Amino acid sequence: MDSDPWSLESVARDREVVVCAGPGGVGKTTISAAIALHAAQRGRRACVITVDPARRLADALGVEALTNMPTPVEGEFAGSLHALMLDPKGTFDELVERHARSHAQAESIRSNRIYLNLTGMLSGTQEYMAMEKLYELTESGEFDIVVVDTPPTRNALDLLDAPRRLTRFLENRLFRALLAPTRASLRVLSIATQALMRTISKVAGAEIVQDAVAFFQAFEGMEEGFSLRATAVRELLADPATAYVLVTSPRPDSIEETAYFAARLAETGIEPAALVVNRVHPTFGAVTVAVHGEPQGALADLLANHERLRKTAQEESASVAELAAQVAPSPVARVPLLESDVHDLRGLELVAEQLFDLRPVS
Repeated sequence: MDSDPWSLESVARDREVVVCAGPGGVGKTTISAAIALHAAQRGRRACVITVDPARRLADALGVEALTNMPTPVEGEFAGSLHALMLDPKGTFDELVERHARSHAQAESIRSNRIYLNLTGMLSGTQEYMAMEKLYELTESGEFDIVVVDTPPTRNALDLLDAPRRLTRFLENRLFRALLAPTRASLRVLSIATQALMRTISKVAGAEIVQDAVAFFQAFEGMEEGFSLRATAVRELLADPATAYVLVTSPRPDSIEETAYFAARLAETGIEPAALVVNRVHPTFGAVTVAVHGEPQGALADLLANHERLRKTAQEESASVAELAAQVAPSPVARVPLLESDVHDLRGLELVAEQLFDLRPVS
């Protein structure tokens, strides 16, 4: 197999973390699983994480269900293959338990209504928890490679900033000054603070303010642990052992979305390890038919359909060429449109065969 460091083969063989990002509906989950499967076939201990609550990954891997913990996948692998479906709240609960000074403090946080809303609604929480789970798996030493199937492109951008954003939220001095007025260093502000909080209570409701005060007081002393963990996650995302694989389809809207993400990655100094263009139509050559006069009936319909497919393939090729130039020198692999969706492990193996038999194209 190709030993070129710029290849998907080297990604599956050498990298410790693979982040698959791209628009929705392009087969990103399938490509992520195919990369993990190929790594397992080559003797590595692989795990794939999906943030997609649908059953697509479980179905493709032939398992009943996926949980927030790695589930082994049965198969003839030289290595091993595991998969899990991210549970953001469960992961956040585990993180709180890890950094709390006591079980009572952890319980106080987990039962707080602000926390319950935070775990489900704060922008970037799902992305941060995906990165937290990724960090947990890499640090466990149980896997040689972890592949992450991310949310659709523009949300996937939150992966890069989610750790910083969450810790900024928990460490916000204004919030803490307003919501923890009993701290000794802030007692001089208590009169003004109490007046402000009475105003906030009239607008938002006293119960919400009380929940917010309880939430920030419950987190007292945990900021440093969260901050250190977030720093470690950011370092993992920037580590050379982490590869970013862009996954798209040849549809114009998908190409445009992927180009946007590639540009944003470039702004952060990250170069994609590869671009995968999934569900590509085959290339059709021109057809000459020797008939008297214009083709009629079924033959005419067949020729018209052939011409439409030929033009579609040409348009796809032109769109992919522009995107390939944008991400150069990253390799570009094309996976052809298959006869049916992937429903089992054998179907996933077919995708992996197509994916890793391809060579970079210009």
